[in-house]
Amino acid sequence: MPRIRIPAVPWGLVRTVGGVAVLLLLLWRLGSGPFLAGLRTIDAWALAAAVGVGAATIVACAWRWRLVARGLGLELPLWAAVADMYRSCLINSTVPSGVLGDVERAVGHGREHGDVGRGVRAVVWERGAGQVVQCALALGLLWALPSPVRPYVPRIALGVAAVAAAVVVLALVAGRRGPRAWRRLVHTARTDVRRVLLDRRVWPGVVFFSAVAVGGHLVTFLVAARTAGLTAPAAQLLPLTLLALLAMGVPANIGGFGPREGVAAWAFGAAGLSAAQGVATATVYGVLVLVSSLPGVAVLLLRRRAVAT
Repeated sequence: MPRIRIPAVPWGLVRTVGGVAVLLLLLWRLGSGPFLAGLRTIDAWALAAAVGVGAATIVACAWRWRLVARGLGLELPLWAAVADMYRSCLINSTVPSGVLGDVERAVGHGREHGDVGRGVRAVVWERGAGQVVQCALALGLLWALPSPVRPYVPRIALGVAAVAAAVVVLALVAGRRGPRAWRRLVHTARTDVRRVLLDRRVWPGVVFFSAVAVGGHLVTFLVAARTAGLTAPAAQLLPLTLLALLAMGVPANIGGFGPREGVAAWAFGAAGLSAAQGVATATVYGVLVLVSSLPGVAVLLLRRRAVAT
């Protein structure tokens, strides 16, 4: 029988279309007014605050990356980590999917040390650890503070724990009985976890700098809310901010825009504010994040000049 070839799914296109679909839905339901209103409120104070908070956030992420890379045996000076992180954030903020910058810095760092695989693993573990800390903080704060999802947080936490346990069990089974490639992959992952994520010289710093990075994103979002004209208490805005930030983890966006605005519209509306205010705040946040990553332009130009010479 002739073999049936299943065409590969263009995931990059799917993610981009997903982000566009969310934005088109918001435009259809709310019009362009909330987006334009958010843009009109941005002032010099908000931009300066974004650059300052963004710098602290970048440095925290760079430190986390440096700790993980050193745990895997890759040297990474702090200044180089900060420069690469700025460049990565700039790319993530301007290119669909939101992860191309991380891929670029992972491959680039690996090539510098002659081990692309280890460079990629360092970024994967660094980003993964940051996401775990962000989710843990989000679940804790969403349970402690009033929010539209507060009644569901215990069930969400149980679901997340069940999924994590299932992944661990499947990894253990694959590591013992799966194909050789899977066994090798699981063995590498277990070794990395022991050397990095469970090392007492590494994991406290990873947790601390991840928490600092999450705090930077929260502060930037609160600045965006105030810039957009919201006067609601920070205790009311904080859980809504967390929901919008969690939506940014969905790899279906255009330079970060898409699910973030959709979730912000729903969360703000469910909390007694308005969907338009949620979209305006998320729009301002997206612009502030983009501005805070602009030092990455200087990094790109300097790197290009160095290569040319």
